[in-house]
Amino acid sequence: MKKLFSLLMILGVMALGFNINAQDADTTGTASDTTQVASTPDQIPESPVYEQEEEPATFTQQIKAKFIEGDPGFMALPLLCLILGLAIAIERIITLNLSTTNTRKLLAKVEDALESGGVEGAKEVTKSTRGPVASIFTQGLMRMSEGIEMVEKSVIAYGSVEMGRLERGLVWISLFISLAPMLGFMGTVIGMIAAFDAIQAAGDISPSLVAGGIKQALLTTVAGLVVAIILQLFYNYCVSKIDSIVNSMEDASISLVDLLVKHNLSK
Repeated sequence: MKKLFSLLMILGVMALGFNINAQDADTTGTASDTTQVASTPDQIPESPVYEQEEEPATFTQQIKAKFIEGDPGFMALPLLCLILGLAIAIERIITLNLSTTNTRKLLAKVEDALESGGVEGAKEVTKSTRGPVASIFTQGLMRMSEGIEMVEKSVIAYGSVEMGRLERGLVWISLFISLAPMLGFMGTVIGMIAAFDAIQAAGDISPSLVAGGIKQALLTTVAGLVVAIILQLFYNYCVSKIDSIVNSMEDASISLVDLLVKHNLSK
């Protein structure tokens, strides 16, 4: 019995030791796994890459791109018409604005000069004043000694001369207005011929080939029409300005004749 009890005690101790060793092993493995997991650094998530949006092209860049697409050789012709037409139009606008005269103020000065210094005094006033109205007054006063009828004829004749000077250069603006669309149409026709030649050489009607050729051809027409529209606006402004100056010249001429008649009657 003592031997059996001792054997059972030994087996119990061995079983208890085995369980303890197993638990220690499990604990060590778990700790190592935890340490390994803890020692493994967290991976930093990559930041998403966003595609940069392209900035929209400016108006100048769009015009430049269309100019290149329409073939600079053909697009340069309407552009040349625009440059020359604008140069003449700006020169005419400056000249017409400088030719504008305050007729009421001028008539008042002439009337005062006629009362104080006579015809010679009135001539000095008109010669020192700039503009076609003053030039017409000067020509009329120079014929004062020949009578009122000669004054009227001189004013009418010299008024036609001044009107011709005011209209100088407008014919060139009108020419560029007509020429720019024609050059654009010519570029369109030549571009269409080139497109059909490309189709014939390819032996097949490709939509991209046809569309590209037609687009290139039509851009010249658009350029010519835009140039004509811009120059037409300047042309109409110049014509309206000339009409205003001519009306002032006619009214002032009638008023001058009335002043001269009044001056002669007072004499």
